[in-house]
Amino acid sequence: MASRPYRLGGKLSNFFELPILAIETSCDETSAAVVVGTQVRSNIVASQIEMHRKWGGVVPEAAARAHVESILPVIEESLEYAKIALGEIRAVAVTNRPGLVGALSVGVSAAKALAFDLRVPLIGIHHLEGHLLSVLAVNPKLTFPHTCLIVSGGHTELVQVDGFGKYRIIGHTRDDAAGEAFDKGARLLGLAYPGGRAIQELAVDGDPTRYPLPKGLSGDTIDFSFSGLKTAMLRLVQSEGKNLSVSDAAASLQATIVGVLVERAIRACEQLGSETLTLVGGVAANIALRKRLLEACRQAGIQLIVPPTDMCTDNAAMIGLAASTRLARGEQDGYDLDCIASIDI
Repeated sequence: MASRPYRLGGKLSNFFELPILAIETSCDETSAAVVVGTQVRSNIVASQIEMHRKWGGVVPEAAARAHVESILPVIEESLEYAKIALGEIRAVAVTNRPGLVGALSVGVSAAKALAFDLRVPLIGIHHLEGHLLSVLAVNPKLTFPHTCLIVSGGHTELVQVDGFGKYRIIGHTRDDAAGEAFDKGARLLGLAYPGGRAIQELAVDGDPTRYPLPKGLSGDTIDFSFSGLKTAMLRLVQSEGKNLSVSDAAASLQATIVGVLVERAIRACEQLGSETLTLVGGVAANIALRKRLLEACRQAGIQLIVPPTDMCTDNAAMIGLAASTRLARGEQDGYDLDCIASIDI
């Protein structure tokens, strides 16, 4: 479909200024939100953390079944909280890529049914684009180009954002994501799922210099590698045995991951001449990462923008924000919208 900006009162707008119902079910969070332009009217999230904790990680089939049970109540709650009737919705947005296919299909099926019944546009959103544009909730006048560090359980990328819908991956992990390193490290230390949160809590009382750990890739790079760090944690646990200080190990692991992320992000900004850096994704909720990156940005003269913690983890509001920009350009999808497990942004 040809791209055309949305007109509001005769003026061009970068945002679709009418109510959008957004749905997110890419992994283990069932979420629905109502977004108008860059205004988040509601953002309801039903978490599956307690269910998956007993297995130590996300079980895809169980996640999909939980989405089926939660999707309608979550949608109803999002409309109620936003004080908007279903009939007032003017578009339906949904995450359709990437993610667990069974989980994605629950959200996509619901979105198709609603869009068809309401006779409104349907738009599929890339999960990572949602994260990239989550910062619109705190900075609607986001400037371009800027650099973004996406950090989550499944992704660790540096992206150059040249404009809405214009994204270039400039740095990425060559093996494991930072969030996975947190989770695997936590498991080795006998901590509960989700690992990132457990590591953060335990690290408060730990000595981050107690156990030196490898940073992965060396040299003037903006790529990442965390597989060696996971191996080093395994060897540390095995060699120290009962003498291991779990809090010191947690603090050392967190300090190493945070140090690498900050170093690469600042280097990318300097190489590209970026004056603004955004930090998004589930790991962006990590307090140590926020503090250390903020200080590094201050020293480098770089503006740092981070969404609120409730919009760092998977949520539908970010999907609605991304859809707002795409609908303003006249983009929408047909009812043949498919679910895709893995695809670059």
